Amino acid sequence: MRKRLWQFSWIFCFLLMLPRSAFAQTKLDAVQEYRNGNYERAVSICRDEIAVNPTNVEAHVVISWSLIRLNRYEDAKTYALAGRNISRYDPRLVEVLGEVNYFQGQNNDALQYFQEYINLAPEGQRIETVYYFIGEIYIRLGRFRHADIALSTAVHRLPENAAWWTRLAYARESAGDLQDAAAAYERALALNSQLSDARRGLDRTLQALGNR
Repeated sequence: MRKRLWQFSWIFCFLLMLPRSAFAQTKLDAVQEYRNGNYERAVSICRDEIAVNPTNVEAHVVISWSLIRLNRYEDAKTYALAGRNISRYDPRLVEVLGEVNYFQGQNNDALQYFQEYINLAPEGQRIETVYYFIGEIYIRLGRFRHADIALSTAVHRLPENAAWWTRLAYARESAGDLQDAAAAYERALALNSQLSDARRGLDRTLQALGNR
């Protein structure tokens, strides 16, 4: 009798553990597909996961990331909002909603989400990108000194990004800070001498300084 009970308990425990193990592997596959740039495949895996377990936050996160890369912003928003109903303060979903609104031109909403992300995860994995997006929004709004602050923070955290240095330089040039703009353009070109926007910006800025 004891042997039967032991066998039953072992089988029961195995059955309980098996779905978790299988799901963990599937979840890992979705992340890996996303990292490999196979966004449609990642979406498909995550949809299957959500169908099995609608409260799976990780699947909502990965599918939202993948849909953004596919430029399917409304779908990404739908899954991100559904994920927030499960985990209200998950910073990854907050950042997704910031990006979605950014790409849809909803500047004020994007700023609110990005600010919430900063509050939730001041050292988060996407923090430098969030500051970059904030800088771009302020450029859109013509608030160039605010853009300078945000983009300066972005390049401080990721100093090897030549494209971001170019945008910082443009914000400074637009604000009339020509010396600092020239320095930022030069930094961008030092990182990537092929950046035509940085080359033209530096030429423009040096010419304006020479005409003072």
